[in-house]
Amino acid sequence: MGIGHAREHAPADGRTRGPGSGEEGAHLDRAAVERAGRRLADRVWRTPVLRCDQLDARSGARLWLKAENLQRGGSFKVRGALLAVEHLAGSGSRGVIAQSTGNHAIAVALAARQHGLPAIVVLPSDAPPTKIHRIREAGAEVMTAGTLLADRVAAVAQLRELHGYDVIDPYQNPHVVAGQGTATAELIDQAAQVGVHLDAVVVPVGGGSAIAGACLTVEGRGVSVVGAEPQAVPALTTALRTQGPVTVAAGHTIADGLRPDRIGDLPFALAHRVVSAVVTVSEEAIADALRAAFLHARLVIEPAAATALAAALEHASRYGRDVGVLLSGGNVEPSLAASLLTGQETPAPHTTAA
Repeated sequence: MGIGHAREHAPADGRTRGPGSGEEGAHLDRAAVERAGRRLADRVWRTPVLRCDQLDARSGARLWLKAENLQRGGSFKVRGALLAVEHLAGSGSRGVIAQSTGNHAIAVALAARQHGLPAIVVLPSDAPPTKIHRIREAGAEVMTAGTLLADRVAAVAQLRELHGYDVIDPYQNPHVVAGQGTATAELIDQAAQVGVHLDAVVVPVGGGSAIAGACLTVEGRGVSVVGAEPQAVPALTTALRTQGPVTVAAGHTIADGLRPDRIGDLPFALAHRVVSAVVTVSEEAIADALRAAFLHARLVIEPAAATALAAALEHASRYGRDVGVLLSGGNVEPSLAASLLTGQETPAPHTTAA
């Protein structure tokens, strides 16, 4: 089927003062996400939650699709970036720096432009041209550094020393994590407005801000959180096995938004006792889910979002009758989308890191 077995974990409340959070003494809980939601009111779009009969039939459950591919900037990442940049602008920041595989950089560039702050973003050397174009269009300077997370982190440190700008980490910043959690909070609330209590939410996992925010959001709600990550980059799966974040031997994945080869310390601290399961998804399953979203739900999503959908299509019936899926973004490279949709490109299987 192309998706690995889920790993089960005991629940907990997810309250923590995360290591490396980017703000001394930061406390994150469900109330922090609710405050973030109020701050973001009228600043982000309340994206729709959609249903699709064909996808329900394939999954054996009722899927509630949170279409963050329609969000400003093309992904849910704008939520956390707006809060983080706003906080720094209010503190007299001279400018901001961020490393990213793409969507966080787009979001930071847009938020910095709103506040008139210069922004420098560091991307992998093989970042999708479409994302680079969107970042430059928003007025940020783009630099590239290798293909690994460590390469980008090292470049950010050098730029910070050179320019004296503030760093907005995509995983360690508490404002980012709380902001990302508002997408899952909206999903749960939008289902509740039509009388549905979600049994679980499926969230894609890269560096971990999405799943950390989701784990904060479900506190006291009786909703399970399921992570979905590529088999080629099993950063959270490995961290759960080793009981802490480690750098994994990452393979190539079409899900460029989920390429970080290490889960963030803060997201791991928030999520590791709360997440109910993590499933790893093959490249074939990611491509198939991207096609299914387009052909059946008429949604253009990027492979990172398709990773969550693929996990739901295979496993949703295990988690309940009503399952939410965070479709995290839609910034897919047109050439990749065209080749996948027409079947001209079939991703090769990859070996999961030990």
